[in-house]
Amino acid sequence: MRSQRFAPLIAAGVLASLLPALVPAAQASAAPVPQYLQQKPAWHRCDPEQPAAFQCATIKVPLDYRKPAGRKIDLSISRLKATSPTKRHGVLLLNPGGPGGGGADLPPMVGEFMPKQVRERYDLIGFDPRGVGRSSPVSCGLTDAEQNTERPYNAATFKADVSWARGVARKCQAKAGAVLPHLTTRNTARDMDAIRAVLGERKISYLGYSYGTYLGAVYSQMYPHRTDRFVLDSGVDPQRIWRGMMQVWASGSAPAFTRWTKWTAERASHYRLGRTPAAVSTTFWGLVARADRDPIVIDGQKFTGDDIRAHRPIFFSPKDAAEFVAALKAAAEGGTAKARLPETARRAVEAPEDNTTAVFWAVVCGDTGAWPRDPEQYRRDAVRDKARYPLYGDFASNIKPCAFWQKPVEAATRVDNRKGVLTVQNEWDSQTPLSSGRGLHRALKGSRMVLAAGGEGHGVYLFDPASCVNGTVNAYLTTGKLPAKDVTCRSVGAPKRDGLARELPPRFPAEAGRF
Repeated sequence: MRSQRFAPLIAAGVLASLLPALVPAAQASAAPVPQYLQQKPAWHRCDPEQPAAFQCATIKVPLDYRKPAGRKIDLSISRLKATSPTKRHGVLLLNPGGPGGGGADLPPMVGEFMPKQVRERYDLIGFDPRGVGRSSPVSCGLTDAEQNTERPYNAATFKADVSWARGVARKCQAKAGAVLPHLTTRNTARDMDAIRAVLGERKISYLGYSYGTYLGAVYSQMYPHRTDRFVLDSGVDPQRIWRGMMQVWASGSAPAFTRWTKWTAERASHYRLGRTPAAVSTTFWGLVARADRDPIVIDGQKFTGDDIRAHRPIFFSPKDAAEFVAALKAAAEGGTAKARLPETARRAVEAPEDNTTAVFWAVVCGDTGAWPRDPEQYRRDAVRDKARYPLYGDFASNIKPCAFWQKPVEAATRVDNRKGVLTVQNEWDSQTPLSSGRGLHRALKGSRMVLAAGGEGHGVYLFDPASCVNGTVNAYLTTGKLPAKDVTCRSVGAPKRDGLARELPPRFPAEAGRF
């Protein structure tokens, strides 16, 4: 549904032919504005420990937009006003990714690292998407074990994996079955437009990361005339939602692994993992086999071969991966070792323990009906992809709760508009690999892409203060003018992850199984 406003139907027959003469067009009655779009947010200070200028409010939006007068849910929103009222351009909505990541706390974090010429032009608007954090949070009552999505394929455990997937779907249906079908990207886009309306804005600008790029793309498809300056950072390919986006974690890791073996071989005297890429690869797979027989212990943590493979994201940073594998090798040889492992996301204290996971499955299962329903399809695909992409292929293609989920309320959104938006991408991004970012750029036919060649990490703009993309993004947000053509710049050395990445708790650094 592209709009909630429909032209009035005119009765057939003679009356229809007389109406144009009898009733001037200017007097035709407009469709009434829904009450939820006429709200006035009651702004208040978000937190005594936060600046007084950081304000929060709660608005009500329909659970089901097909029934706008029906049940309502809360939507937690926040704002930091533009620093220059005379230079103010409008509002900039923010989303950190997920699905399931909260954004109501973002404005002061983003504002800290945003340059003056951008910050003075926008009210920064945060929001917790529906079902998340303080926006009528949902829960499926899942245990920690049930929230574990890192499930490699093994013939002996596949039956248990199917039971896990079916059990998650059943628990979610039993506990929140009336709500979960409406926690979709399309409805979150409708919520964004409700925020626009209650703020009294004609258009919105937007900065979205990872999953937030898909949310922004869907908004631009549904509301092109209300889409202003959109920056979509670390792109989700709309053609791959959502099983294909999980599978790209496997296919995208193959070139990253090859790059790592070459990088590490060139530093053989330091890491002692092999003098050629083939030797480094042999060392790694030997450690995986060794850990499958007898787990390797690092700093009190046991690693099976599957546990090692589950650390797929680390191979997008050759230095981090080399240190990790060197530590595994030292421990396997009887020494003591420590390794710096990827961080995991912290949960918001206000929400149920499984809130992020519940919303994640609601969105990825509810956005599209393309998920296979036959468990045997997942088995075949996992076996095939473990052979194709041995690092992670079986993890990506194994059974998921979506095989047993309720059928989606709406069809998936076809993204193919020509709105002028800016997409941003690191070449070596673990969660939304380069092929995914390019897919988003292709789908948004009027977009320009800024690629940080050699750039590492998930999240680019404001995440690395030294990233070569920042100047192009700042110029676009300041002037509204896209580059004349796509831009490729060179990022030199490891990213300086002391920008927004340091402050952003909900989603970054990303967990292995999130966007």
